[in-house]
Amino acid sequence: MNPRVLVITGYGINCDEETRFAFEKAGAKAEIVHINDIISKKKKVDDYHILAFPGGFSYGDNLGSGNAFANKVKNNLWNEISKFVGDKKLIIGICNGFQIITNLGLVPAQNKKYGEKQAALMHNDNNRYTCRWVDLKVANDSPWLKGMDTLSMPIAHGEGKFYAPENVLKKLNEKKQVALKYVQGTVSQSQGLPYNPNGALQDIAGITDETGLILGLMPHPERALFFTQLPDWTLQKEQLLREGKSIPSEGPGFKVFQNAVEYVRSHF
Repeated sequence: MNPRVLVITGYGINCDEETRFAFEKAGAKAEIVHINDIISKKKKVDDYHILAFPGGFSYGDNLGSGNAFANKVKNNLWNEISKFVGDKKLIIGICNGFQIITNLGLVPAQNKKYGEKQAALMHNDNNRYTCRWVDLKVANDSPWLKGMDTLSMPIAHGEGKFYAPENVLKKLNEKKQVALKYVQGTVSQSQGLPYNPNGALQDIAGITDETGLILGLMPHPERALFFTQLPDWTLQKEQLLREGKSIPSEGPGFKVFQNAVEYVRSHF
């Protein structure tokens, strides 16, 4: 069975093609649909197993990144989204998508309070749009991150600093909802850059809801599908050859999409 993926687009989202490609490479059947076609019932959220909010600059990041798009979803599609969550299907928000689902209250949704905003993605500490690779440590057992420990992926954002009140941060750790953390690794060291690119509290790069089925993350896994996308792939290639090891074709981000496909196939 090929899982069906709904990749929502419109109003400045611009990573929809890469996101669809990533899911299809992993074995899913992905479809890019404009949000207006979902609101008008041309397409139904319930017909899909996975819902993806890709990266981009929805509404030009006016009124805060992801906020206007989140309001459009909440005002028109909240019942459909709530049912999707209740059916224990998968949702991912990447970069601008993370901002959208955070504003929507899909993450962290502590105490199952879906729809209540409990965290935020704020302007980077350097006050600049930052595009680079980062090193990450997997911090929980979300189905999206199964079998993963550390990985590297690129970021590209101006508002990626994770913030939450102290009580929310405490519960994030208690409930193991922190999914990804920025860490010092080979990529950040080789670039001579700080491992935390935006000043995120507790180095948080991604979180989940309490079920782990809804993942929001600032780094772009769809831009790390191939080994040759890594910034130091030529160095890694030489090291592997000298150790007599095979050179991989896939990049570290591909596993995220593989995991989603495997989850759907085993649960639906």
